[in-house]
Amino acid sequence: MSVARNQARIVRDLWNRLQPLDRGTPARLQALLSDRRFGSRDRRLYRELLLTAIRYARVLPGLDDENWSSLLAFACASTRETTAFREAYAGGPVDSERRISPTPLELMPDWFTAELDTGQEATVAATALLARAPVWVRLQTDDHATVLAELAALGLKAEPHSVLPDAWRLPPESAVTASISYQNGYYEIQDLGSQLILASLDLRPADRPVRWLDFCAGAGGKTLQLGRLLGPQARIEATDIRPAALAELRARALRARLANVYTVPRPVGHYDGVLVDAPCSGSGTWRRSPHLMACTGLADLDASAKLQATILNEASSRVAPGGLLIYATCSIFRRENRDVSAAFLSSHSDQFDSVAPALDFGFHSFAKDGAGSCGLRLAPGVFDNDGFYVAVFRRRATLTLPEPVPGQTSAS
Repeated sequence: MSVARNQARIVRDLWNRLQPLDRGTPARLQALLSDRRFGSRDRRLYRELLLTAIRYARVLPGLDDENWSSLLAFACASTRETTAFREAYAGGPVDSERRISPTPLELMPDWFTAELDTGQEATVAATALLARAPVWVRLQTDDHATVLAELAALGLKAEPHSVLPDAWRLPPESAVTASISYQNGYYEIQDLGSQLILASLDLRPADRPVRWLDFCAGAGGKTLQLGRLLGPQARIEATDIRPAALAELRARALRARLANVYTVPRPVGHYDGVLVDAPCSGSGTWRRSPHLMACTGLADLDASAKLQATILNEASSRVAPGGLLIYATCSIFRRENRDVSAAFLSSHSDQFDSVAPALDFGFHSFAKDGAGSCGLRLAPGVFDNDGFYVAVFRRRATLTLPEPVPGQTSAS
């Protein structure tokens, strides 16, 4: 049996064992690839082929073995590990009448296009979400030269973003966490789209003591970014219902030497700014988590939107007069983004005004619609970024607020 034929047999077996595609898929994939019979090159090969199969899952049923392998060979990344497989199944003549060549939209859920504004927008988004994602890092030091030199010594080519000098792109699968610079907190892994959310606010170091709250902090990528943007005059507090996430955030803040970042079990009082990075479908990150394409439905979007509205309403009570409320998601879908922000403003029109982000970086910025809301859609792929959304609200400075009632945050 040729090398490629054996690889095809193994990957088909692994695919069958990986089923069904659900939110537990990444853990099962890792477990399958931990098989002792696989060396490091085998693991890289089968991981790439299985991730490709996940992206093309909608068209795989019913294909015979030859066309199944041919589709993966044409669609997978060209790497040293995939060479033999690609040469065997994509390097020679192909029966064009039998070969499956789906369009990007055919690989998306049936309802995908309806959640975007136009068919063209849906096609562009689908194409971007099927691409391999690079590694984006955000520098937390002004000593760019040292970091660049170390990455180069590791054989990694880093390219700075044209607009954000602290955002650097590296090739997909780059191993950047073992470097001395990473261990010293000189940079954090954070997708460019995620970095652009706070960059769109054009925040500068505070010239007076201010308090900000990251209401759904998770492990705190944006919390750390806030700490660096606002400087030592700012106190950044982060909360989340997951203690493990906050423990990781504390470790990351210590590594980054950010003395202005704190974790709190629950917020107290009012803040000059509140960031709500709300839980969502994660559709803007589907190129990194393609299994979500197969297990996300409209019911999930509706459930997310309901939770997002609850969280946004709770977080808004923490915003001081004149303060900012930032609503962000890593979703590209209307009902998790514009619908939620418009509904919030409609029900809080006596307290908050919608304000456009200060910078749009060439992305589509929504003007105020009938509900008076506006926002910024960070479409996936424009700068090789994941997809995000951000809307900004300012509490009217003339309001007098009661002390918020302490309670368990709804952040998740």
